[in-house]
Amino acid sequence: MSPTSETAKGGRRLVIVESPAKAKTIKGYLGPGYVVEASVGHIRDLPSGAAEVPEKYTGEVRRLGVDVDHDFQPIYVVNADKKAQVRKLKELLAESDELFLATDEDREGEAIAWHLQEVLKPKVPVHRMVFHEITKDAIQQAVRNPRELNKRMVDAQETRRILDRLYGYEVSPVLWKKVMRGLSAGRVQSVATRLVVERERERIAFRSAEYWDLTGTFSTGRTGDPSDPSSLVARLASVDGKRVAQGRDFGADGQLKNAGVLHLDEEKARALAASLDGTRFAVRSVESKPYRRSPYAPFRTTTLQQEASRKLGFGAKATMQVAQKLYENGFITYMRTDSTVLSDTAVTAARAQVTQLYGADYLPEKPRVYAGKVKNAQEAHEAIRPSGDRFRTPAETGLTGDQFRLYELIWKRTVASQMKDATGNSVTVKIGGTAADGRDAEFSASGKTITFHGFMKAYVEGADDPNAELDDRERRLPQVAEGDALAAEEITVDGHATKPPARYTEASLVKELEEREIGRPSTYASIIGTILDRGYVFKKGTALVPSFLSFAVVNLLEKHFGRLVDYDFTAKMEDDLDRIARGEAQAVPWLKRFYFGEGDGPGAGGAADAGNGDGDHLGGLKELVTDLGAIDAREISSFPVGDGIMLRVGRYGPYVERGEKDQEGHQRADVPDDMAPDELTVAYAEELLAKPSGDFELGADPETGHQIVAKDGRYGPYVTEILPEDTPKTGKNAVKPRTASLFKTMSLDTVTLEDALKLMSLPRVVGTDAEGVEITAQNGRYGPYLKKGTDSRSLTDEEQLFTITLEEALAIYAQPKQRGRAAAKPPLKELGTDPVSERPVVVKDGRFGPYVTDGETNATLRTDDSVETITPERGYELLAEKRAKGPAKKAAKKAPAKKTAAKKTTAAKTTAAKKTAAKKTATKKTTASATKTAAKKTAAKKATTAAKAAAGTATEDSGAE
Repeated sequence: MSPTSETAKGGRRLVIVESPAKAKTIKGYLGPGYVVEASVGHIRDLPSGAAEVPEKYTGEVRRLGVDVDHDFQPIYVVNADKKAQVRKLKELLAESDELFLATDEDREGEAIAWHLQEVLKPKVPVHRMVFHEITKDAIQQAVRNPRELNKRMVDAQETRRILDRLYGYEVSPVLWKKVMRGLSAGRVQSVATRLVVERERERIAFRSAEYWDLTGTFSTGRTGDPSDPSSLVARLASVDGKRVAQGRDFGADGQLKNAGVLHLDEEKARALAASLDGTRFAVRSVESKPYRRSPYAPFRTTTLQQEASRKLGFGAKATMQVAQKLYENGFITYMRTDSTVLSDTAVTAARAQVTQLYGADYLPEKPRVYAGKVKNAQEAHEAIRPSGDRFRTPAETGLTGDQFRLYELIWKRTVASQMKDATGNSVTVKIGGTAADGRDAEFSASGKTITFHGFMKAYVEGADDPNAELDDRERRLPQVAEGDALAAEEITVDGHATKPPARYTEASLVKELEEREIGRPSTYASIIGTILDRGYVFKKGTALVPSFLSFAVVNLLEKHFGRLVDYDFTAKMEDDLDRIARGEAQAVPWLKRFYFGEGDGPGAGGAADAGNGDGDHLGGLKELVTDLGAIDAREISSFPVGDGIMLRVGRYGPYVERGEKDQEGHQRADVPDDMAPDELTVAYAEELLAKPSGDFELGADPETGHQIVAKDGRYGPYVTEILPEDTPKTGKNAVKPRTASLFKTMSLDTVTLEDALKLMSLPRVVGTDAEGVEITAQNGRYGPYLKKGTDSRSLTDEEQLFTITLEEALAIYAQPKQRGRAAAKPPLKELGTDPVSERPVVVKDGRFGPYVTDGETNATLRTDDSVETITPERGYELLAEKRAKGPAKKAAKKAPAKKTAAKKTTAAKTTAAKKTAAKKTATKKTTASATKTAAKKTAAKKATTAAKAAAGTATEDSGAE
């Protein structure tokens, strides 16, 4: 029965959750007397800028939003966009007899519940209502069994929030001063960025090694069948008992790590292959071992993100958005969890489906129990699984698109976790023979057969390496015995080269952060989103590539704030925060040691070691950010490329430079923003420097005498005029130089003075129509066009801007203006079939740039994507993220102001005349007061805007749990 606002037996109860979608679902499970309303996330937080801080606070408190001199007291303010919602909640609470705080059951949810209680100040009984799935039974049981607010969890979350604020608001300004405005630092985001940068450094330092081996195809001479093939393929394993070198035997410098192996080059490999021609081979050994593979544990947050990336092409952020919708609509349990534990109810449901769908042979005698592997896991949560005491199959849910696919993944993994092991045999066969030159050559082949698939009938885990073999892949070998003769059908020579370490993907970065115990798993999606949004990292396909900007930022942090981005120190900090959460340490002494470098005793933790790692500083964060004299801004943003060329990160982007500015032989050239750092070789840098750069003097304008030059700007080549030095550049008499972009058919080294003058003459007056309205030819953002009053018509090419006649222009305007869409342009690139919509995905050129589409969903290419480099997987990921966001919300139209009722007007007119004079006097005073108030508000508004502009980029890591 749906809830109503009527008071039922036992009074009226107000239930507050975070999201409207969650509220809508829960409403259906509570009876009359319950009102369910959403807080719409956090209603109160630390101020985002000084303008939001109450007037009574000044100085550092106003800047930080934390009073560091009084036990790190946080200054909380109600978010401006939540004030209306807070008013609504207070009105509902005033009509209620009980308050149930039903926010998520993790640390962040506990903190939201505490903030609600602090702001609403309820005078009625307050209960903390928790649940990990939104089903009727779970919700009704949560109402019957509430608990008290867990203040320890709240304190732990508050400590994290304060720590992240201090880190972000103190370190970010250092980046503004020494690298570039608008940058940010964060406790976890900076470490995550460092991981990606270090991987790129490894790739830059990597030197490839070449090695060769042989592959032989050997026949048994029998007629084969699927269970007993007639031949097998084996790789050369050793020569004269010496193992042949493989990729794993070489270091990152391209040199052999182990001198005891045989390194074959092409010449030696071909000579050996020739010697083995006609050699008789025989089976030397057959080793068979039992194969057993146990099912994977049910999903927790990070493993779900990794598998959704591997199997569905989802980014971490898109995965969490889809999972949030599934949770709020009652399809899965809570999706932010570190636990792999299943409740007894879930185990029973999973085992029932195993029997129903696969038979009793696939069900183990006892339920499987999975121990949590995550340190400091919040074990109160359950693993991510289908909700309810009976799991709905994907077909029964009625879900579609991304929600269907993610639910199916979770459902399969959960059911598979309660199935029997997969069993079989793994076999290794060694084959030997003596070459014509007397050398002994031994080949090896490995096979695997699965005799009972067990859980693999339901689910097989993906792999980060696209070339890796999945668990359910069989490799059948012929049934041979030791001493059997084999004939070499073919022996081929194969060349290989070692590859640099693979770049991180979202899935592998999540895995790396978790293994290093850095940050909380529930925050990884937002952390990756932050480093992408900040421009520290961009994507090429699914790979995360660091920008040159991130190299400068990490360089500064490593040299001057070393311990703050040290992996072990960051993990230790996480341990300290969890000790505070468990009540084993105190927050204030710990924060004092982190910030001031003072205080000892219980709860201090290891934060006093927050120096730069080389012993120069062992003090707190405050001292580190105050002493900036040793930081050379140019040095930390400069990186040697080779042959005297330096890569520098400047205010407007990266560039290469040889020599010093204003000196003879100085060269400089911009580097493409989307270039991967490991691709910047000396040869490519030389190529960039060899390109025409600087100003190309084209000559003087015959009419004005001003010099005309061609330049290469950040947004492409253009021509402009050089105005005399005494030309006013500011004020009402300011004169701007004429400027025009080059046509697509022009280039800096071929453009002439005549071309430049023509370009700068635009727009061109073509003539006037019969009514005297002027028609002009102009070059705009979307190409060349004609303009007559407010009527614009596109031209087919840029040259028409100078050649089109009045008659031709009038003929164009004589045609009816095309309405709706123009003829569809052919796609720029075809990417394949989308795994969700099963429609063909193509890249098209749109009004606002290239975008990917499957005919249903459109997603604009990001700054770091290009038509040339985008992969099918990246295209599918962009579409998945767009679907997860849902349709764009339309701005609500303002209702027209209601007219004053006629009755009130009449009443006003009948007011006694003797009161009129008094009213006028009051009106004057009110007007004067209102004017002053308005002026104050305007000033406050300007101050708010300025403060936001100054502080808006000093962000800190999300405190989400």
